[in-house]
Amino acid sequence: MITLMIVHEVDDVAHWLASPKREELFGPRGIKTRTFRDPQGSNRIGLIVETPDLETWHEVLQTDEGLEAMKHDGVRPDTILELVEG
Repeated sequence: MITLMIVHEVDDVAHWLASPKREELFGPRGIKTRTFRDPQGSNRIGLIVETPDLETWHEVLQTDEGLEAMKHDGVRPDTILELVEG
C-alpha cells in the first residue's frame, strides 16, 4: 500500500463531503480515503489516500467514471496537489 496526501479545491465543500462518489469509485479498487476540510471555511479540502499502488490511483482518476465523479463532486482539477508518503 502507498499512502498519499491530496489537497485540492472544490466548488461546494458540504456537497463534496456528503458525496458517495468516492466510495463508489475507490472502494471496489481497494482504495481507502479519509476526508479533511479547511476549518477556516475555504474551498480547500484534503484526502489521505491508501492505494495499492500509484498506477491504480492514476488510472482510476483518468477513467470516464473517475472524470465524471470529479465533475459531480465539483473538484477543481487544476488545484490538485499530490504528495507521496516518505
